[in-house]
Amino acid sequence: MRSVRALAAVVASLLTVSGLALAGEPKQGGILKVYHRDSPASASIHEEATFSVNGPFMAVFNNLVMYKQDVKQNSLESIVPDLAESWAWVNGGKTLNFKLRQGVKWHDGKPFTSADVKCTFDMLMGKSEQKFRKNPRKSWYNQVADITPNGDFEVAFNLKRPQPALLALLASGYTPVYPCHVSPGDMRTKPIGTGPFKFVEFKANESIKITRNPDYWKKGLPHLDGIEYTIITNRSTAILAFIAGKFDMTFPTEVSIPLLKDVKTQAPNAVCVVEPVNVSTNIIVNSSSPPFDNLDIRRAMALALDRKAFISIMFQGQADIGGTMLPAPGGLWAMPKEMLESIPGYGPDINANRETARKLMEKAGYGPEKRLAVKIATRNIPIYRDPAVILIDQLKGIYIDGELDVVETANWFSKVARKDYSLGLNLTGNAVDDPDQSFYENYSCGSERNYTNYCNKDIEKLIDQQSQEADAAKRKKLVWEIDKKLQEDVARPIVYHSRAGSCWQPYVKGITIMVNSSYNGYRYEDVWMDK
Repeated sequence: MRSVRALAAVVASLLTVSGLALAGEPKQGGILKVYHRDSPASASIHEEATFSVNGPFMAVFNNLVMYKQDVKQNSLESIVPDLAESWAWVNGGKTLNFKLRQGVKWHDGKPFTSADVKCTFDMLMGKSEQKFRKNPRKSWYNQVADITPNGDFEVAFNLKRPQPALLALLASGYTPVYPCHVSPGDMRTKPIGTGPFKFVEFKANESIKITRNPDYWKKGLPHLDGIEYTIITNRSTAILAFIAGKFDMTFPTEVSIPLLKDVKTQAPNAVCVVEPVNVSTNIIVNSSSPPFDNLDIRRAMALALDRKAFISIMFQGQADIGGTMLPAPGGLWAMPKEMLESIPGYGPDINANRETARKLMEKAGYGPEKRLAVKIATRNIPIYRDPAVILIDQLKGIYIDGELDVVETANWFSKVARKDYSLGLNLTGNAVDDPDQSFYENYSCGSERNYTNYCNKDIEKLIDQQSQEADAAKRKKLVWEIDKKLQEDVARPIVYHSRAGSCWQPYVKGITIMVNSSYNGYRYEDVWMDK
């Protein structure tokens, strides 16, 4: 009898374990419904400069390599194969070879080959007959001399000099491979990829829809039947709709800290996380035009900032102060605290900083009786507008009267790229937590995303030096030196590094919010719904 009871207990235990395993296995089907914060200018990831685009469209594509989607902190160690089966550095670090997957098809049925890789990166480097209308990340590939296919399933990136971080740039959600047979114009409105989801439609100011790719080369994926994004530009309205159960997920990293409390109060079962997003709020200054061609005025403006006040008002204290690179612990390249606080304007005595700022403004010819009137341009969504209002208030104390100039998303990036502004409140997202991306894209002379016209040849040499440095500790010290100098030069004053919330219903599984980039985690091929 004891043996029978023991056997029954073992069987019951096995059935329980089996049941748990089955309960935890991904279920197929369902449409994931997400609200979207605004209407992207186009569907072409390579031509846009906001994760409003690669958020919904990353799932349409594949990269050569990508950051592992369930690892929160991006690093070289978290890079895994995608369209490339493997890679190898040769020729003293000046050649990066890829072996490509065979049997992969584009969504229109045409085969993927090395020609598509060459076409994509030739366009990014500006070497092809077909051109991107905008090319915000061209500077990422300044050190790539050419792309050389070897048959249909091997390709080599030949570099002018070693650049270990190139692999990190290739893993970003901003670096999909495009089809050679589809024009850049068509990719803006009807993108074709090799990814887990196929494009269905994009109705400006209304919705974006993608559907399961039944021929995806990763067998059994994706789990979802599709994803639908409904565009709701009013944050509070969108949150209320999520709380009411109309959406399965908020737009990632778009829930403010105050609104997060509303979610947890009214939808206590929702899963919510707050993480750094590697997006800095900063001031862009057209330093090539009066009056901001005057360094004293730029320095006065930087000295006037009360960063803790911004963080208290915007984030109830949950944000970070730093330089260009994302602060620790999320960021891998942050300046030490004592080094950061040695930079003018970062010290704790705000009153003393502002007194110095007023003296600089008086030196430039301004004062209580002669104030500087200026329009402060910003993008017309809350995470831009709200800090711009605080900035206007803080600048009043140093004789600068700002007037808010709001610009719609579709026009914002082209406006600042052509330097059609005087002073602006901007957000700069680092798609990759690596100095090569941040420095070359935002501060190198001639980069399309160097919105401030900052150009310092000595800094340029240091940026090249750190890019080639294989010793991580030595590279980090160079990065700190460059970052400190950028803040002292008021190249693009960093106000704060934001943290933001993301929420989803408890039945949504497989979501990972990355802590050092809000650009790389939207493949969603492993996401499923337990309902």
